[in-house]
Amino acid sequence: MSKRFKSFGEFYPYYLSEHSDRTCRRLHFVGTSMVIGLLAYAVFSQTWFVLFYAPLIAYGLAWIGHFFFEKNRPATFSYPVYSLMGDWVMYKDMLIGRVKF
Repeated sequence: MSKRFKSFGEFYPYYLSEHSDRTCRRLHFVGTSMVIGLLAYAVFSQTWFVLFYAPLIAYGLAWIGHFFFEKNRPATFSYPVYSLMGDWVMYKDMLIGRVKF
């Protein structure tokens, strides 16, 4: 990845292009949903140690999608903040139908 992005708005179309495989997008969606559930569980049960599993779940499923289905290198390695933001925006876009499951 040689292009340097100056804003998230500039980065997001690239992020979506790196998620063209439906299975990869679905794995991202499942991972993010599981993290939301885990966060809710931690808050309501006051069991904070489970938050250790949040990045393992989210990144684990996302990276499986990239390495085995998308066959590309996750943007997290070059743009960690934009990539995290992109995951949440893509999640929202999938929920509202802007990005297909």
